[in-house]
Amino acid sequence: MSAALATRTRAALLPGLPPILACLALLLAWQLYARTLSVGGIPDALSTLRELPTILGDPESLYEILDSIRRMAIGFAIALAFSVPLGLFMGRSRVVAALVNPLLMITYPVPKAALMPIIMLWLGVGDASKLLVIVLGVSLPIIYHAYQGARAVEEKMLWSARAMGMSGPGRLARIVLPAALPEILVGCRTGIVLALITMITSEMIARQSGAGNILFNALDMAQYETVYAMILVISALGILLDVVFEQVRSWLTGWAEPRHDLVAPPL
Repeated sequence: MSAALATRTRAALLPGLPPILACLALLLAWQLYARTLSVGGIPDALSTLRELPTILGDPESLYEILDSIRRMAIGFAIALAFSVPLGLFMGRSRVVAALVNPLLMITYPVPKAALMPIIMLWLGVGDASKLLVIVLGVSLPIIYHAYQGARAVEEKMLWSARAMGMSGPGRLARIVLPAALPEILVGCRTGIVLALITMITSEMIARQSGAGNILFNALDMAQYETVYAMILVISALGILLDVVFEQVRSWLTGWAEPRHDLVAPPL
């Protein structure tokens, strides 16, 4: 058996081993750092891990975390329903692109969390303001990738469909959307990360409920084990969402297999 084949076999048998080893190494470095330097405000890793069952076993804390996930899912769904059609229209219409592009260029560099105080003045501190911040944060990457995917559609396919009598909306739904779907899902993957970030940020600013509220309240009361434990919970949630989404993406667009991994697969 060649070295390359042996490497592939080991990767197939233990696909989750490298991430697990990386997490264990990080926890070990954290434990040694906290024990050696004894920096105030940085608990050791074992104390933080012991706090996780307390958080996840508390019905009130678990409800707040689930409430955050609900808020994130609603905001992401609204952004998806708005951004995909807009990006496709921009990709297929120069007029729409010329009208929308300047607005996107203006809003892109603005941190969405910085708008939270103004949005709170408009909509209050309830779900509406938090959902709007999530939608604003998620929309831009989805619009961009839908736009790029629509531009990449071969004109011959659209000409053939037009010659067969297919209407403009029909071509957009039956040709442009399926062809752009792999690129759209790349934008959705980025959007999930941004939805998580903006969700936590909005909950830390408008502190009523949610994982961000737990995190900030624990920081106020100097409960640093709870602070770091909540960071681990939020990180685990982000990793879980990314893994689940990648499975869905592979199922929907396995025929295209666009790879956007951070590292190259083993040879």
